[in-house]
Amino acid sequence: MAARSDDLCTTRTRRRPEANNFKIALFADLHFGEESWTEWGPRQDSNSLRVMSIVLDKEEPDFVIYLGDVITANNIMIKNASLYWDAAVSPTRDRGIPWSTVFGNHDDAPFEWPLEWFSQITGIPQLRYEECSFRGTTRLDLMNNEIKQNTLSYSKIGPKTLWPSVSNYVLKLSSSTDSEAAVVFFYFFDSGGGSYPQVISNSQVKWFQQKSKEVNPDSRVPEIIFWHIPSKTFKKVDKGKKNCIGSIFLEDVAAQEAEMGMMRVVEERPSVKAVFVGHNHGLDWCCPYKKLWLCFARHTGYGGYGNWSRGARILEINEKPFSLKTWIRMEDGHLHTSTLVAVPPAEGQPLSATTISTLAPPAFSNAA
Repeated sequence: MAARSDDLCTTRTRRRPEANNFKIALFADLHFGEESWTEWGPRQDSNSLRVMSIVLDKEEPDFVIYLGDVITANNIMIKNASLYWDAAVSPTRDRGIPWSTVFGNHDDAPFEWPLEWFSQITGIPQLRYEECSFRGTTRLDLMNNEIKQNTLSYSKIGPKTLWPSVSNYVLKLSSSTDSEAAVVFFYFFDSGGGSYPQVISNSQVKWFQQKSKEVNPDSRVPEIIFWHIPSKTFKKVDKGKKNCIGSIFLEDVAAQEAEMGMMRVVEERPSVKAVFVGHNHGLDWCCPYKKLWLCFARHTGYGGYGNWSRGARILEINEKPFSLKTWIRMEDGHLHTSTLVAVPPAEGQPLSATTISTLAPPAFSNAA
């Protein structure tokens, strides 16, 4: 693996040296630490570990992205919630696979005292209060611990000027034949929630404009974006669902509180091929929107609401010629809804699953 720098990382790892593609597993909404004072809570964490292990062993990805809500901080009593965070990334780390993370709305949420603790029936559980704080662990502390304790982590705190937002950064996937040539740029954003509003701020938008111009000035290299809470644009797409690909469309989009300009910038940037989010456990669709795709991951963890089958969204990036393919790998081993999402339609054709599955991808071009 190439050495990491403060600005860009070469995440070209080769678990399959002969392959011409780069495979990523998205683990979304694990919710470790939920109801940690009960027997049910630890059992859900164990189930989540099993799901991730199955996906990793079936797919053998080159990289993993933890797409927010790694933990349910509002249920975690101990002083250092990083213990749960560390458990959540353990299947990936134990297999020697590098990863990166972004924050979700539950990761640093303040502790919520269960009302039943104060009832005659349940009462407050017998706790070792010297180990408890009930104050949560900050985003900065969670990210600092991950980075310091794990050489395989490619996560970053991001610019201090974007605080309280943490986990805003960009990674470069390098060519297998030329480490200086970029195949694709990955952008990661903190979409808020927990200790501050659910929003991608205007400051983050300006940072994206500046950073993308710096690393990809001619928009010649494809770009893929990841954050946790869907933008309001996902709600627009959800109303029509025309040409969408997915297996569960079972709830309304729970969007960010406001749009501060991010989607307008993304829509106008031709190199952005797709935006991937989590947050909604009952959605796993990918829908075309203008010249890009908006996609949900798949609820991976047994923590959190909903009883839908667990799984993970997989991305496969082909280098030459460039293409982006995605599918869902389920806990029971089967996969579904496989489609190419980064191949532009022919001139005059709308973006749709039909055109994407039949048109040849364009020739790959490297950044200047």
